[in-house]
Amino acid sequence: MKRIALLPALALLLVAAAEPLPPEQETEHVVREGETLMGIANRAKVPRVLIAEANGLKEPYAVRTGQTLKIPRTRKHKVVKGDTGFSVSYQYAVPWKDIAVANGLDTDAPLTPGKTLLIPTIIKPAAAVSPAAARDRFAWPVSGPVRRGFTARTQSDYHDGIDIKVAEGTAVRAAAPGKVLFAGDGRKQFGKVVVIDHGDGWHSAYGFLSKVTVTKGEDVGKGERVGLSGKTGQAKGPELHFELRSNAEPVDPAKQLPPAE
Repeated sequence: MKRIALLPALALLLVAAAEPLPPEQETEHVVREGETLMGIANRAKVPRVLIAEANGLKEPYAVRTGQTLKIPRTRKHKVVKGDTGFSVSYQYAVPWKDIAVANGLDTDAPLTPGKTLLIPTIIKPAAAVSPAAARDRFAWPVSGPVRRGFTARTQSDYHDGIDIKVAEGTAVRAAAPGKVLFAGDGRKQFGKVVVIDHGDGWHSAYGFLSKVTVTKGEDVGKGERVGLSGKTGQAKGPELHFELRSNAEPVDPAKQLPPAE
């Protein structure tokens, strides 16, 4: 299965061996030796000017080997029972307000199963946050070996977070202070989940919990317990699935956390 359905609050994906997406499906493309913007645009089936605008390229639109280009394309999502604006937002890494505007929806209105939504491509500038500053901001939610790591969305079987092996019933702690956006049962793949808004566009998610110990709307401090680790959903044993997102984009938690002890 190339993409697993998302829990209502945040995308928590299980990753297998990854292969690049076909050019006509890519939303990001790493430039290979000898490639030109025109060739990339033709293979992606997206006008060259749109790729140039999305990446701030100026004429003569030169690209360099190893450069990562955003490929803007409009996607579609058919609403199923249980979908929320938040779950759709995190599935596609696009803020819900932008999806709502693109579809003429009230941001607070419930979604209608069967309705097809247009998912706009939103290109955001990279956040000017140094690795050192990010590592000072976030702490490990639990201590334990990482069973599965982060895999970027440029690959077909991507994984938006990390899975940490930990004894069942271990206290799971907030990686940073913030407000609880979701706390409860997600879809069956991920069991019990907590999602926290840390401000400045940052969110964290904690999945596979055996118990949730916070409530939606609650303010939590860094290191405060938000739940107990478990093996709910489709966990491969006692473990925690942990994600960080910046402006709705999944980022590698390992690059934002201090070195493991």
